[in-house]
Amino acid sequence: MPILGYMGTQEWMILLLIVLVLFGASRLPALARSIGEALTEFRRATRTEDEAEQTHK
Repeated sequence: MPILGYMGTQEWMILLLIVLVLFGASRLPALARSIGEALTEFRRATRTEDEAEQTHK
């Protein structure tokens, strides 16, 4: 059951406000960049494993 799929606009605004208070406006771009790089690396790793499994079958 996807929890984030049930979040409405108000919930996203509250979450964004909490992140803004915790990290500050000046650190948000660096935080977003590092999260993006981590997601890219994760996708690359899972794609590589999926391709390896398909070639061994």
